[in-house]
Amino acid sequence: MIEKILEGDIRAVARALSLIEEDGGRGTQGLLKSLFTHSGNSLVVGITGGTGTGKSTLVEGLAHEFLKTTQKVGIIAVDPTSPFSGGAILGDRIRMQSLATNPNVFIRSMATRGRLGGLSAAVNDALVVLGAAGFQVLIVETVGVGQDEVDIAETADVTVVVLIPGMGDDVQTIKAGIMEIGDVFVLNKADRDGAEKARLELDALCSLLVPKQGWIPPILETVATQRQGLSELVSAIFDFKSKVMGSESLLKQRIDFCRTRLVDLLRNRVVDEILSKIGSEELDHFAERMAAHELDPYSAVEELVKLGKS
Repeated sequence: MIEKILEGDIRAVARALSLIEEDGGRGTQGLLKSLFTHSGNSLVVGITGGTGTGKSTLVEGLAHEFLKTTQKVGIIAVDPTSPFSGGAILGDRIRMQSLATNPNVFIRSMATRGRLGGLSAAVNDALVVLGAAGFQVLIVETVGVGQDEVDIAETADVTVVVLIPGMGDDVQTIKAGIMEIGDVFVLNKADRDGAEKARLELDALCSLLVPKQGWIPPILETVATQRQGLSELVSAIFDFKSKVMGSESLLKQRIDFCRTRLVDLLRNRVVDEILSKIGSEELDHFAERMAAHELDPYSAVEELVKLGKS
């Protein structure tokens, strides 16, 4: 499978992503270890924003634009989790029909599986696989839940925040955390009424942001359904790449992300090891004592850790 992925075999890539999603990557660590050093050369573009802003249509158009200068484009569309199947509930591939038969585009829908922050826990591993398979541009579309989608800023090289006119109280909608993560702002559906008002509000908000290495996030107007403004968006993304990526501040940001990822992996590893030694019956016993208020959760954790180490 490793050889096939490095050769760009789509079936092998799809199979690897399925395995990563099935067990959270625990059974694919050997695969990911081998692929990691072959990844890291792709441009990762994060697309985030509220629901109904047209992110999927924008991603579809962006992929077509990137294909004019790039050989292969990978798309990861993170969707809400189905409460029944545990899989992606929307399936963005349905909304990207014009790319479905393109051999140079790979689209994968991934479920959040309860993960906050707008991303799936398996996305970072999926990016390793796609990067090793030779995809030069990787587009990650977040789930679209609103202000909490800040994980993408750590994962992506450039973060595009998508907004639309007429979102009610626009300032309240977009002023929280999501504003600080934007490297490029897109006012999609700019042919709607209220576009000028939304643009003025965005200008006012962006003037309060601290420039990243002198980079002032541009505000671009698009009509994704008609492919308007997408070439300008691609130009802005590459402009950001040439002017900001590789700077000391972004290198520190990348190191901080790797540190966070290491802590997450360590936490998962320790929890898995402890649970494997305890067993479900013992865990149920502690849960029953907690439910009866015979044992507090903090003491329970201390005892469980001791049992896991023994």
